[in-house]
Amino acid sequence: MVAGASIAGPALAHWLHRRGAEVTVVERAPGLRPGGQAVDARGVAKDVIVRMGLDAPVRAARTPTAGAYTVDVDGHVLETFRAEDDGGDGFISDIEILRGDLSQVLHDDTRDGVEYVFGDRIAEISQDADGVDVVLAGGDRRRVDLVIGADGLHSGLRAMVFGPHEEFVRHLGHVLAFYSVPNEFELDDWLIDCQEPGTGRSAGLRPIHDATRAMAMFSFPSPDVGFDHRDVAAQKRLLRERMDGMGWWAPRILAHLDDTPDFYLDQVAQVTMDHWSTGRVGLIGDAAFSSSPMSGQGTGLALVAAYLLAGELAAADWDPKVGFAAYEDRMRSFVEANQTIGRWNAESRIPGATVDPSQWDMAVIERAINGIDLPDYAGVPDSRA
Repeated sequence: MVAGASIAGPALAHWLHRRGAEVTVVERAPGLRPGGQAVDARGVAKDVIVRMGLDAPVRAARTPTAGAYTVDVDGHVLETFRAEDDGGDGFISDIEILRGDLSQVLHDDTRDGVEYVFGDRIAEISQDADGVDVVLAGGDRRRVDLVIGADGLHSGLRAMVFGPHEEFVRHLGHVLAFYSVPNEFELDDWLIDCQEPGTGRSAGLRPIHDATRAMAMFSFPSPDVGFDHRDVAAQKRLLRERMDGMGWWAPRILAHLDDTPDFYLDQVAQVTMDHWSTGRVGLIGDAAFSSSPMSGQGTGLALVAAYLLAGELAAADWDPKVGFAAYEDRMRSFVEANQTIGRWNAESRIPGATVDPSQWDMAVIERAINGIDLPDYAGVPDSRA
């Protein structure tokens, strides 16, 4: 059983099903969540998408992003980045796709072979040497071999099994918000990002697949969290307060705040854990090792981890002790490199920061993009081989 149907959960379900497992994905939301921030696939993550057989549908669902401009509050262009920079693995990747659109592609790929239970969640869990007993909030009781938490930064499964959020979630001093707005800004295929000097605040717009709309992006420094991640009304008030007085197009973008269908706001945070499993329960994606949106690699980590976790469990003949250990051993260095990038980026945006992005260690950046091997898992079952 997998908890969470965003990206890590359906990606893991894809590979578990291909390796011969019967998979149930439980998602507390009533359906797939639309919109969200644009996510990227770089380096080895693109190899995983190809191995999934999803390169064509993922690319078809991409946002049409030719590149990005950074501008000052008067709209003057400061820097230009193109999607083809660094072989498509630069600041703007050649695969830029809204989180909700990628989730839809993964769900469409798996729904015929995987059971999805929407509008429910794991409420109770207990395990022994032979299996896991799960009780869903809706009352359903199941006995399963393994449970994997893919339910994000605020993972309920992690809190139930491993301990409270405070033990693992590390706030990086920023808050991010995303929501779609009418494209009244004549935005074409270019992302525009405005960073206000001396405050750490930023506002931006990026194209999405629907050319009549655009995705708004805001960021502001915040030394603590100070909001309920489920209270949307309070989050919107906070965003207005913290972005008040910013120039450029920020007031026009904020004017659409009450009408948007897909508002999202959360802290910029990482999850650090000594182990991502205990017994027959494991974690994947942001629930296990969030690198934060400022790493630009959260989706890549989830896709790579899904491939490796399913492969190692199958290679171990579904022995959780052996499979989970091999998965962690393969992933740990890759995760640490990506979390380093996330911290560097977050620190560089704090007002008065002395962190200079031009001085970042390129070896760490390369390790964060390509620094992991993908075994072929010869001899492991693959229904699509």
